[in-house]
Amino acid sequence: MNINEDKLNELLGRFVGDLGATMHAGSIVIGEKLGLYKAMATPNERITAAQLAERTGTNERYIREWLNANAASGYIQYDAANDSYYMTDEQALVMTSEDNPAYLPGAFILATSALKAVPKMIDRFKTGDGLGWHEHDADLFCGTELFFRPGYIANLVPSWLPSLDGVEDKLKAGAKVADVGCGLGASTILMAIAYPNSEFVGFDYHDKSIEQARAKAEAAGVGDRVKFEIAASKDFPGSDYDLVTFFDCLHDMGDPAGAATHVRKALKPDGTWMIVEPFANDKAEDNHNPVGRVYYSASTLICTPASRSQEVGLGLGAQAGEKRLREVAEAGGFTKFRRATETPFNLVLEARP
Repeated sequence: MNINEDKLNELLGRFVGDLGATMHAGSIVIGEKLGLYKAMATPNERITAAQLAERTGTNERYIREWLNANAASGYIQYDAANDSYYMTDEQALVMTSEDNPAYLPGAFILATSALKAVPKMIDRFKTGDGLGWHEHDADLFCGTELFFRPGYIANLVPSWLPSLDGVEDKLKAGAKVADVGCGLGASTILMAIAYPNSEFVGFDYHDKSIEQARAKAEAAGVGDRVKFEIAASKDFPGSDYDLVTFFDCLHDMGDPAGAATHVRKALKPDGTWMIVEPFANDKAEDNHNPVGRVYYSASTLICTPASRSQEVGLGLGAQAGEKRLREVAEAGGFTKFRRATETPFNLVLEARP
């Protein structure tokens, strides 16, 4: 071997950062589930370990260790002179405000729950078998919603739907909408709140997610205007939809072309299929960056195994890219396809018959 010491030290430095981030993920999940961050939500308010323990009904010794882990990670601040801790405005925003697009804890709930599948995936790597969404730890479902919902709040109604040709006017007047692969219903409920004249139905094959989606719709006050039903992407019921939406789920499907064919049949002749997918370039090497790292890693543990557990098992993966997604739409009979808009984390694609 011809070892370059500078390159070796750079790699070891990356390792220290990655290991610290991996270990700290558990602390973030604990903080979210026990309400520790929210108990510190007042920016710049100093609080001791004893005070935070009393405020949250937790053990002071564990709290002190947790506080120092967060201070070392840069998620809270330490006031050495007073042996107390506090959050800046920015830290309070990203750690406690669930409705802003920079809310972070949901991502760590998603990640730590996905990691519980590692023992199963070691076997799948040998056999090539899939691992269904429903086979994951239950925290994956709520973590996914907490991760994606802030982005939907920031973008779905303000920019994504208006970027589609004529769709917003239809929604305001009264449209028929199917939200396929809806999970816990965040996207469906947001659209139902924004467009009270329209009819929305959320579909997902996972029964437990549908149960939670119904409860969330009632809590949001739209239980009378939105329905949730158990159905897969290739057989969801209904016809003459003005809009069919797939949010961050097409790449998880075993037969995306079959799903596209079913969507085409379910749409009105002038209807629209809205496909929101993780941002990706067409070439793999162009996705070798921090965002691609997140998505490729998630795809290894969640997305590709989910697809391979289903009929066909195409395994598009979370970094399929626009070109492959266009091919899927065209295989389903769509003749018009374009990138309507994008964010650093999403591609928003529009397909028409």
